Amino acid sequence: MSQSSTEKTTTPATTAKEGPLVTEHGRTTIADTVVSKIAGIATREVAGVYNLGGGTARAVGALRERIPGSSTNHSQGISVEVGEREAAVDVQLVAEYGVSIADLSAGVRRNVINAVERMTGLDVVEVNITVNDVHLDDGSDDDDVKDEAPARVQ
Repeated sequence: MSQSSTEKTTTPATTAKEGPLVTEHGRTTIADTVVSKIAGIATREVAGVYNLGGGTARAVGALRERIPGSSTNHSQGISVEVGEREAAVDVQLVAEYGVSIADLSAGVRRNVINAVERMTGLDVVEVNITVNDVHLDDGSDDDDVKDEAPARVQ
């Protein structure tokens, strides 16, 4: 009798530790790509994020977007590790010039954690952010100004 009462006591505690994805009726498994997409979309929502990924990932993404019928890669620049109860997210991004990187990182971290935890039920244990570049406005609209400048040679 003492064995069965001990087993009953440990089973609910084990289930409680497993989280909302494991119930008495079955287990829910979430693929890494799902968490990557959620984190990517949540990161892009933050003002001050110009783009995601390192130089190579952005170049491949730009080529990919030129192919007719292709879709945007929402998980570009996002790496995740997903366990049964927890997830860790790594984000590589390009920041807009003039934005405080510390504030941007805090906003991205907060948004990613909220989105992933709300949508998946996983506990996000860390969000590591790497800022690979700062986007400067290249002044492509300045062509009109150049045309108005007087010629140096007549």
